[in-house]
Amino acid sequence: MPLRKTAIASTAIYDADLKAARRVLRFAGDALNALAESLDESFSLALDILARVHGRVVVSGMGKSGHIGRKIAATLSSTGTPAQFVHPAEASHGDLGALTRADALMMLSNSGETAELSDLITYSRRHAIPLIGIASNPQSALIVAADAPLLLPKAQEACPMGLAPTTSTTVMLALGDALAVALMERKGFSTDQYRDLHPGGALGRALIRVSDIMHMGSAIPLVHPDSTMRDVLITMTAGGFGVAGVVDDVGTLAGIITDGDLRRHMNPELLELKAGDIMTVSPKTVTPAMLAAEALAYMNSAPKVTCLFVVQEDDTSRRPIGVLHVHDCLRAGLR
Repeated sequence: MPLRKTAIASTAIYDADLKAARRVLRFAGDALNALAESLDESFSLALDILARVHGRVVVSGMGKSGHIGRKIAATLSSTGTPAQFVHPAEASHGDLGALTRADALMMLSNSGETAELSDLITYSRRHAIPLIGIASNPQSALIVAADAPLLLPKAQEACPMGLAPTTSTTVMLALGDALAVALMERKGFSTDQYRDLHPGGALGRALIRVSDIMHMGSAIPLVHPDSTMRDVLITMTAGGFGVAGVVDDVGTLAGIITDGDLRRHMNPELLELKAGDIMTVSPKTVTPAMLAAEALAYMNSAPKVTCLFVVQEDDTSRRPIGVLHVHDCLRAGLR
């Protein structure tokens, strides 16, 4: 059952609730603006490290910074830069083995002096592993040791005591997103690459292309304009799509014949006709690079269209290279 609005106990409580919420958001907004203004060449240096890494980006942080680090690692991995989170305390008890000379290390700590980070910092310096440090204290051990020091702006935490990580973790998260997005753009990370990394769920379905689900080769039902209607019927029946494409001598799609065309020409003389006599010219087509969701919308916008030929267009022809049925889209999870 839907939740019903409940009576607010008092106007004073209501006002206090909104005041607290607005303070949190205002502090975060001010800190994010300060971060944007403070970015310098160290940001590009961090991107240089991330772009050159041959192994993985190992992200680490303690407490709330660790939670943010896990999200940054996940974002990097999902946008084409393999990354993993290593807990700094576990690193001191064997997980340092997850960090190799082919990797880069990204460490998060608001103070930059978190004791549990020291072993990771020392290990990265000993083995010349590039270190990106994210902290707010320019004199901290993490920032001083980092190859790419990224300073967070001094920002007031939003909790009443000014202690619970709130504003600082918001800024860390935003900086991680900024790194990931800037890295995507530097690498030219494409929609196809993104789709390959997100095959499941709504994201994967939204990025499926016609070429991923179309039928190709001998499955394409094709006839010639001079083909007899007997041959056309055999081709349509074998294809199972309820349609046949009509191609000319140079392989260009000249028209199509559908079940509807057959019904409209149903008479004793039908078998005496040729494919070119009853075909529908200038049929609707799609290209292999089109998103399958677009092709489905195209079919839905045209009454009774359940099948489309996929054509490769050039200066002289529209050559059919596939066929797409509405059921292919539905099987792929598109609606």
